[in-house]
Amino acid sequence: MRALLDPLQGALLILGAILSLPVVVIFASWIAPQTELWQHLLSTVLQDYVINSLLLACGVGIGTLLIGSTIAYIISRYDFPGRTLLHWFALLPLAMPAYIIAYTYTGVLDFSGPIQTTLRDSFGWGYGDYYFPDIRSLWGAIIIMSLVLYPYVYMLARTAFSEQPASLLQVSQMMGISKFKYITQVSLPLARPALFTGTALAMMEALADYGTVQYFGVATFTTGIFRTWFGLGNGLAAAQLSSLLCTFVLIVLLFEKWSRRHIKYYHQGQHHNLQKRKKLTGTRALSAFVLCLVAPLLGFIVPTFQLLYWAGITYTKNVDAQFITLVFNSFCLALAAALIIVILSLLFAYTRRIKNNKLNNSLGQTVSLGYAIPGTVIAVGVLVPLSWADNLVNMLSEHWFNNSVGLIFSGTLFALLFAYSIRFLSVASHNIEAGLSRITPSMDNAARSLGASPARVLKQIHVPLLKTSVLSAALLVFVDVLKELPATLILRPFNFNTLAVRSFELASDERLVDAATPALAIVLVGLIPVVLITHAIDKTIKGKS
Repeated sequence: MRALLDPLQGALLILGAILSLPVVVIFASWIAPQTELWQHLLSTVLQDYVINSLLLACGVGIGTLLIGSTIAYIISRYDFPGRTLLHWFALLPLAMPAYIIAYTYTGVLDFSGPIQTTLRDSFGWGYGDYYFPDIRSLWGAIIIMSLVLYPYVYMLARTAFSEQPASLLQVSQMMGISKFKYITQVSLPLARPALFTGTALAMMEALADYGTVQYFGVATFTTGIFRTWFGLGNGLAAAQLSSLLCTFVLIVLLFEKWSRRHIKYYHQGQHHNLQKRKKLTGTRALSAFVLCLVAPLLGFIVPTFQLLYWAGITYTKNVDAQFITLVFNSFCLALAAALIIVILSLLFAYTRRIKNNKLNNSLGQTVSLGYAIPGTVIAVGVLVPLSWADNLVNMLSEHWFNNSVGLIFSGTLFALLFAYSIRFLSVASHNIEAGLSRITPSMDNAARSLGASPARVLKQIHVPLLKTSVLSAALLVFVDVLKELPATLILRPFNFNTLAVRSFELASDERLVDAATPALAIVLVGLIPVVLITHAIDKTIKGKS
C-alpha cells in the first residue's frame, strides 16, 4: 500500500508547491527593493492605503457582528409569524456581490438618482441648497459591505445559539440573573468562537474587495495594487504592496485564532435539551420581524428590484449577441474552474483520509489558505511567475525554432484557472472533507481487503456516496468564480470578457442602467448556493432538535 500511495503523495506535494508558488513569489519580491517608488508612496498615498484599509476592515467587522448576531439571536431564540421566511431572507445578501450593490445604491442615492431628484422637485431646491450624505465614501463602503457580508456571522451565530442547552437558561433564572445579563455573560460568550470566526471572514472579504472601493474612490491596498501595476507599470512594487495586504489578512487570521486560544466552552446534555423558542405576539412579534427584515431588505430585496427595473428598461438593447457571448464565457469559465477545483479537492481530501499524517495535514491546510488571500494578491502572484515562464519559453523557442509562441501561460485562460484554483480550493475542500467524514472507514478496509486499489475505492465507493457533497462544492465554486472580479480583471485574456467584468466596466463609465443586465444575471445565479446553504443549516439544526 505504501508503494501505491507514495507516488500520489509525491504528485500532490508538487501540486501543493505549485499552488503555493504565487504567495511565495509575492513575499520574495522584496529581494529586489524599489526604493525610489516606495519613497514616493510613503510621501503620498501609502498612509491612506493603510488607514482606509484598517478602517474599512474594522468598520465592516463591527457592522457584520452587530447585524449578524442580532438577527441570529432573534431567529434562534424567538418564535413569531414570518420567522421561517426571515431565515431564508437573512442569507439572500450572500448572492449579491458588494460591487453590484454599490452600483445600485449609487444610482438610487446619487445627485441624479430618484431620491434626490424627488427632493429637489418637491421643495424647489437646487444644487447646494441641501445636504445629502455621499454614498461614494469610506462610510458608504462600510455600510454596503456590512449589508452584504453579515450572513458570514449570521450562519455561524445561528447554529451556535441554537445549540445552547436549556439548562443554562434554567440555572441562570434560578440564580436571579436578568435576561440582559444572561445574554451578555452566558449566551454571547458561548457563541464567541462562532462570532469571531464569522467576523474575521467578513473582514478578510472587506480587505479583498476591489470593485466597491474603486467605484467609491476609496484608496485602499487593492486599488493601490492596481494603480501601481497598471498606472506606474511597476510589477515588483505591486507585488510588494500585495505582500503588505497579504500580511494584513494573515494578521486577521492569527488574531481570530489567538482570541480564542483559551476559549473552550463545553456543555453536557442531549440534543432534545436545547432551548425552546419563546413565542412572541402583538407588538413584540412585529418589532422582531421588522428588526430582522431591515438588513435583507436593504442588502438584497431593494437592490434586486432596482436591477430588475433597470434591466427591464434596457432589455431589448442589452440582451443581444454580445450578452449571450458574456453568458457563455462566464458559464464555461466557471464550469471549467469548478471541475478542476473539485477534482483537486477530492485528491487532497482522499489522500489525507488514506494517509493521515502531519505532512498531508500540513499540505491540506496550506493549500486551503487561498480563500483568505485577496484575489488581487493571487492575481499578481500568478502573473509574475507565469510571465517569467512565458519569457523563458519564447526565448527558447526563438533560439531553437526561430519562432515566438506568444503568451501561452499569462495570456490565456490558464492563468485565470490557476488563480481560481488557489483562491477557491478551500471552498470545495470543506464540503468534500465533510462528506468523506460521514463515510465509515470500514468501507475502505473491506474494499482494500478484497484487493481494491485506493484509486478504485475512490472511484467505485467514495465518489458515488459523495455525489451531494461534490455537487454542492461544484455549485459553490461555480458561483464564486462567476462573482470574482479583481483576479478576472487582471488575468483575463485580451478580447475575453465575463459578466462580472462587463458590469464593472459599464458602472465605471457611469452606465449604471446598462450594467443592470449582467449584474442581475450574476445575482440570480448566486441564489443557487444560498438555497443550498439555507437548506443545510435547517437540516443541521432540525437534526439536533
